[in-house]
Amino acid sequence: MTLSLSACGVYNFTGGNPGTAETFQVDYFQNYATQSPGSTFEPGVDRDLTQALQNRIQDQSNLQLVGSGGDLIYEGEIVEYRISPMSATAQSTAAQNRLTISVKVRFYNNTKEDSDFDQRFSFFYDYPANQQLSAVKSEAHEVIFERITQDIFNASLADW
Repeated sequence: MTLSLSACGVYNFTGGNPGTAETFQVDYFQNYATQSPGSTFEPGVDRDLTQALQNRIQDQSNLQLVGSGGDLIYEGEIVEYRISPMSATAQSTAAQNRLTISVKVRFYNNTKEDSDFDQRFSFFYDYPANQQLSAVKSEAHEVIFERITQDIFNASLADW
């Protein structure tokens, strides 16, 4: 069994395939959401997203996190943080709201340049309109970051 797995090269059971890369860095994702019409500013979302991406890559690969000079570099910004009504009641009021977060990511693989990309990732969380975002924000961010960071990981490291 060991021989057959080592013959396949770098492999782990979560699907991360960094090639010859050994390190990665995640630059701080600035929050530029207010530059998008209809978006709002949410303090701390930039820090939380940056940490969520670092944790995702550490948990699903054997790469080492570094502050600079990484073999793999993730950088970008939060470009949308929007709350919008999704469905209406018979009285023409919102029955459900949707929080959408969008992130623009630039990925550089210094060991395999043809895998670089500049891409937008987005996900949402629906919640009852009679609730304030503050009541569901923690869960909403967790769900959204889970999906966005997994999508970023798949785009950059999962050679399906």
